[in-house]
Amino acid sequence: MRALRADDPEELGGHRLLARLGAGGMGVVYLARGGDGALVALKVIRPEHAANPAFRARFRREVRLATGLAGRWVVPVTAADAEARAPWLATAFVPGPALVEAVDGYGPLPPYAVASLGARLAQALAEVHAAGLVHRDVKPGNVLLALDGPRLIDFGIAHDSGATALTAPDAVIGTPGYLAPEQIRAGGRAGPPSDVFALGCVLAYAATGRRPYGTGNPAAVLYRTVHEEPDLRGLKGLPRGLRTAITGCLAKDPQDRPAAAELAASLAAEPAAALGPGTATADDGPDAAPDAGPDGGPVDPRLPVPPPPDADTRVLRDGTAGPASETLPYEGTEAADHGVAERGPAPDPRPPGGADEPAPGVRAADRPRAPGSRPPGAPTAPPPAPAADPRDWLPSPVLRLVAERSAGALDPPPRQTALADAVPEAVDTTAAGGQGTSRRRFLVVGGSAAAVLAASGAGAAALFATRGGAGDKGGTTRNLPTHTIALHAALTGDQKAAGIAQERGARLAVARHNARDDVRFRLSLATYDDGGEARRARDVVREVLGERAVRAVLGPTTVETLRAAAPLYGEESMAAVNVSVDTDAADVDRTDAPSLVGTRVSGAYQAHPVLDYLSRVRRVVRTAVVDDRAAGDAARSVLTTLREAPPSEGEVSFHQVAASAGFGSAVAEALAGDARAVVYAGASAERAAACARALAGAGFDGPRTSFEPMMRPAFLRAAGTAAEGWVFGAPYTAAEQAKSAAAHDFTAAYREGYDAAPPRWAAEAYDAVGLIAAALDALGGGAEIVRGQIAERIVEMNHAGVAKPLRFTRDLTHTLQPGKAAFLYEAREGAFRFLGRHDQVT
Repeated sequence: MRALRADDPEELGGHRLLARLGAGGMGVVYLARGGDGALVALKVIRPEHAANPAFRARFRREVRLATGLAGRWVVPVTAADAEARAPWLATAFVPGPALVEAVDGYGPLPPYAVASLGARLAQALAEVHAAGLVHRDVKPGNVLLALDGPRLIDFGIAHDSGATALTAPDAVIGTPGYLAPEQIRAGGRAGPPSDVFALGCVLAYAATGRRPYGTGNPAAVLYRTVHEEPDLRGLKGLPRGLRTAITGCLAKDPQDRPAAAELAASLAAEPAAALGPGTATADDGPDAAPDAGPDGGPVDPRLPVPPPPDADTRVLRDGTAGPASETLPYEGTEAADHGVAERGPAPDPRPPGGADEPAPGVRAADRPRAPGSRPPGAPTAPPPAPAADPRDWLPSPVLRLVAERSAGALDPPPRQTALADAVPEAVDTTAAGGQGTSRRRFLVVGGSAAAVLAASGAGAAALFATRGGAGDKGGTTRNLPTHTIALHAALTGDQKAAGIAQERGARLAVARHNARDDVRFRLSLATYDDGGEARRARDVVREVLGERAVRAVLGPTTVETLRAAAPLYGEESMAAVNVSVDTDAADVDRTDAPSLVGTRVSGAYQAHPVLDYLSRVRRVVRTAVVDDRAAGDAARSVLTTLREAPPSEGEVSFHQVAASAGFGSAVAEALAGDARAVVYAGASAERAAACARALAGAGFDGPRTSFEPMMRPAFLRAAGTAAEGWVFGAPYTAAEQAKSAAAHDFTAAYREGYDAAPPRWAAEAYDAVGLIAAALDALGGGAEIVRGQIAERIVEMNHAGVAKPLRFTRDLTHTLQPGKAAFLYEAREGAFRFLGRHDQVT
């Protein structure tokens, strides 16, 4: 919960605004109090989206669908105005965390809470489906945890049987990792079974703390969902019925999944699910856990769950509910941004009425149905259950969080009263080990900025900007707005190399932009050092977000700090342009951080430049892959790519090497199969060198390839002459060795400014600033531009950079198009020589 800003309205639609609950690319969610005194979460759509007729039509539909639902476990809509200049929607305020916040912050839920969660969400979906609707975005961020049970939110992309497609009919919408296989396949259709599949993913995540289809690059997550089995490690300790219910939801074939009503009934009917962690049913078999809690004592059998919905229950307030019906094809790619309140608080903090709720259970999937019994999918009455206090369904840490938020809602922070720009001290940045021209002084003055980059020569223009503007050729001045870019990086510590390189590249880009005569705005750069530490990164985020002049962020620059910071920037719609971190390694993408923009190809695509080299340049038809198990799963994406798409569409063989073994046997086996090229798939430069020595000892001199993590001085030292000729794929350029005019000019400017050749990631940071500037220019460059606009516009840009062209996919992932975004290097004479962008190497 954040204080209202000075430019936030006092009142909207008869609601007095109290605080900010969150913000996204589509709008802002406020805590507000209605005329009747009740607290609400009020979502306001940004005017730039409201001006789009298609978007306004979608919002009208969201209002119509959400207003009609009145189930207990769905957050009710209390008021809305879809025709206002800034459309808004008010729902009951739920002072609880989203499930994703609870699990990521405090760990998996205990089994009794998972069973209770599943039964109630299944009931909510049964009511939704009975109304002829499909939610289509069931995920942990859309489940709020209240004292009396969960609440399902965000019907922004829900679908009803009478809807007309508003966007491309084959577009897949939703959240990767929770989309059902039939939603992902081209031309697939979302129906009630798709929601059940997503619920299975949610329950598996709640029970284990892991997404069943992994994280990282969205395309890889979607591939695993369709072609691989889910990762269900950690479910073994659950009661058998609960395990069966979750795995049944995750069936690839929609016909094999239970209906939501059936799932609600089965979860409520299994007494074993009410037992604590580690307790098994009588038929669980020899792997069953003991009937005791973690401390050896008895476990709490209380598991409050409401009865499943009655078949005749009407859930639409206008009385038009009917049976679930077929839905139309997918309608768009805006998905998660439409639900800007997904991390915001949820239901009324008052204690719920009644405590006599039945205990939940799990579906006995293997139990034969007696003659005359109801068919699958028909709701059944649950058996009697012991009374329980519904407030005990959540573990203590989450209950405390609910209590804290309830208290915070009663005492919101005071509104910010000034828009005055901050005026920080001048900041000196000095290159490590440098002197003379390596020292640069940079001054930021509030919302208008002055940037001084002392540089000389043709490659770098000196800029002297003042508060009123900059000098033109004719000696006149222009009053131009100034937009600040924050560099969030490790500028100290043992991971500072990438941070310093990006700072220098960014400064050159800012200077180049400001030196132009035709600019509509000025840029300034403010640096923030987190030392590569996650804790400090979160502090930096708060500092950056507090600076109103900051329009976008470059960084962070380490795996740990990106993982910590990107979701926080996403909550405030601050565009965070990731230049150098592998988002797969950080387990973060636009699903977790909707304003994250990656200008580096992720690890899922690291095999592509090598694959292109072996297919197009060397045209190898028989390839051997040395699978070094010392790397664990680090090379999983490489192995998958080579298995699915062998070089030259030829043959590929895989040869595993144990973590403690040498490479002699694997190399001999590979060469016995007449391999014409070898790919080392691992994660260690030293182990790669050992493989190189084994190949050299066997006399193999054909193409030998690997990937950037092995492209280290340690490889050259340990391999010696065996390193000669090895080719590596990498996600960054070597501007000083590139042949383009832009790379030549950038290298000259960098040398004159910093007395050295540009290191890795400097050119990429230079391009990232250019991308942000292009987005600002496309938005008009004016002072009225807001952060959310920049995050959305960046992924629509095509920017021809020094390192590579920056283009993003036109789907829900908005990932960097990988076709021209990777490079090749060759080990030659004790160094890594740049061959060029992989598609340009001949």
